[in-house]
Amino acid sequence: MTDGTRVEWRDWGAAAFEEARRRGAPVLLALTATWCGDCHEMDARTYGEPRIAANLNDGFVPVRVDVDRHPRVRERYNVGGFPSTVFCTPDGNRIAGAGFLGPDGMRQVIDSVRERWDASGMDAGRVPRALAGDPTPAGEVTGRIEEHLAGQLDAQFDDEFGGWGDAPKFPLPRTVEFALKRDRAKARQTLDAVTRGLFDEAEGGFYRYARTRDWGDPDRAKLLADNAALVRAFAHAYCYTGEDAYRRPADRTVEYLIDALWNGSAFGGSQGPGADDTGPRTDLTAYADANALAVDALLVLTSYTDADDPREYARRTLSTLREDFVDDGTVRHWDGEAAPTLVLDDQAHTVAAGVRAAQVLGDDDALSMARRVADRTITELAGDDGAFRDGPASGPGLLDRPLRPLDGNVAVADALIDLAVLTGETRYREVARDAVAAFAGAWDRFGVQVAGYGAVAARLRRDPLTITVAPGAGSDLHRAALRVADHEAVVVPGATGPDPGTAVVAVGDRSRTVSTPADLADAVAALAA
Repeated sequence: MTDGTRVEWRDWGAAAFEEARRRGAPVLLALTATWCGDCHEMDARTYGEPRIAANLNDGFVPVRVDVDRHPRVRERYNVGGFPSTVFCTPDGNRIAGAGFLGPDGMRQVIDSVRERWDASGMDAGRVPRALAGDPTPAGEVTGRIEEHLAGQLDAQFDDEFGGWGDAPKFPLPRTVEFALKRDRAKARQTLDAVTRGLFDEAEGGFYRYARTRDWGDPDRAKLLADNAALVRAFAHAYCYTGEDAYRRPADRTVEYLIDALWNGSAFGGSQGPGADDTGPRTDLTAYADANALAVDALLVLTSYTDADDPREYARRTLSTLREDFVDDGTVRHWDGEAAPTLVLDDQAHTVAAGVRAAQVLGDDDALSMARRVADRTITELAGDDGAFRDGPASGPGLLDRPLRPLDGNVAVADALIDLAVLTGETRYREVARDAVAAFAGAWDRFGVQVAGYGAVAARLRRDPLTITVAPGAGSDLHRAALRVADHEAVVVPGATGPDPGTAVVAVGDRSRTVSTPADLADAVAALAA
């Protein structure tokens, strides 16, 4: 495998590590992405240099890893961005790691790794602390989690330029959603700054992040997952404010995704900046997690606007996920024989897409899919401590080491809370609580970047706002239920409990039966107070 360089790349897999054992040689892992401009530059400048390529081919087993195709490898070997240049033992333990390396830097690292390998052999590697198998910091799910993270909204906010933290600036859409219910002014200021700094006015869509504190000098890659999350955040802001300033970027981004990333049955993963006179580098591979995020976002937008395109493309994408990616509850990361399966993000976001489709479209098949995927996720990935692993405890390199990502646990817990309401099965909520409790002992160390954890912890401490609608999806009452000013409310359309033509608004054991959209709005305001 040459991939445009002089290095004899191997594919990620057991065969490469077995070769390294036979040869008694270290492994070079080059973590790259189609959308990564620095990765392409390193290919040309460093891996294209004949002597470096010869050294790597002779003394190492070079393995190229597309991080979008192999997310679990990305999480274990990423050294702070891409490209990541990681040398490891044939067992997968890290010897050394760096980011972008020019020719001189690569020569120095090669010499250093050779010295360590010659001196220590397999003992030259180490296992990162996050993969050591230590217990998660368990604790009780209390109100202090939400209080702490709500305080971080203020403590870490950039009053001058919007957003949280210093350079580089990331949009943090889940943090924005957390803020929409707790400090809307900061959420709005951030979305306004994101629009000015990261929104592509010419083509539509959002860039990944800004390199400067004032949201300047953006990294011009556009990823489906990032754009889907921002469509959802902007749509929620539109629901709360009714202002076109938040609907317009969401609508334009949907247009961009359809024009640039639609591959005929689902959305491709990314579009990177062009090089010289070439057009942008587009990866039209459909990844399950990002497409499930897109389904969720498109349906949120259409529930607030009745727009046709988001609804239609959500339906098409959901159909592709159900038919080509999900097999009896197991989700395939991309549609190929070598694709990993049972990746936590794929499983979690597919459950979320299914429960969203059940609420917005009244899609019973989507709800059944969500239940099957949730059950398989719980059976295969939930540990005795309640936390979910990021995938199966097997595979080459460090894949057999347990990794319990906080973001992935937040995503699956959030989806399970909705699934519990829609199915009436409280066990899903109990599993969600266990997953959140598995990290609750570290609540005081969490920053605003993981505010989503505070949101799901708060949901577990309160009775959910549920709206059970007797008419089917698309009725006036159903549409009104979807548009209540609480993006965490759960809507159950086509229910048999309420009398025909009515809806039941409930919070815990308090409820009201209503028959008009106006009465529904009044009931929500009264019960949510």
